[in-house]
Amino acid sequence: MFFSQLRQELTIMARNGEQLLLLIGIPVMLLVFFTQVDILPTQGLPAVEFLVPGILGLAVMSSAMVSLGIATGFERSYGVLKRLGTTPLGTRRLVFAKIIAACVIEALQLALLVVVGLVLGWRPVNANWLAVFVAVALGTASFAGLGLTLAGRLSAEINLAAQNGLYLVLLLLGGIVVPTEELPSFSHGVSLALPSTALSNLLRDGFSGQEFAQNSLLVLVIWAFASCVAAVLFFRWSD
Repeated sequence: MFFSQLRQELTIMARNGEQLLLLIGIPVMLLVFFTQVDILPTQGLPAVEFLVPGILGLAVMSSAMVSLGIATGFERSYGVLKRLGTTPLGTRRLVFAKIIAACVIEALQLALLVVVGLVLGWRPVNANWLAVFVAVALGTASFAGLGLTLAGRLSAEINLAAQNGLYLVLLLLGGIVVPTEELPSFSHGVSLALPSTALSNLLRDGFSGQEFAQNSLLVLVIWAFASCVAAVLFFRWSD
């Protein structure tokens, strides 16, 4: 049943060409644009070295939280999930099928962003790719859990606004395109507790070959566990 649902999720994503174009095209455009204009503080690093890990984190957040959460919210509103609820599939299998489907899209995003980064002069010669994979997996679980929790509790319209609003907050305060040190002092503590900050920090550590910052790793592990548990426990099949 799990693999049948996973196949169905991938089929739906493949048929939605416009959404795929946005998911893949927007991060690429942001990466190209901000590496060509000298307007962002980059902690003394070349712009491309600072931006590639952050934009990779943004791609994970876009696919695993916003796209997945909004699509699931409308499926719930249209009664699709209610019909699934009459089958032996169960909430747990549904949640994890959606998360794995998001991972497939992320793999396409990350591969393309790495290629674009290399073209722009990014050279991750000391990268620890296993560490990068671990960071992406934890980030995917964190954001997918958040997206599905909202989708499983809110009406489709409110969920749409909530997903986009949360995305904006995590983007602005998450150290993705602006270092957390450059944020206002009152928001610095909040920023360090966000999953987007933890993910972007871990990706920068992984690509530079450094050991993971323990605080960032702990924050992302907590978010991954808590959000996935919340999605499984509080997801409702219908309004």
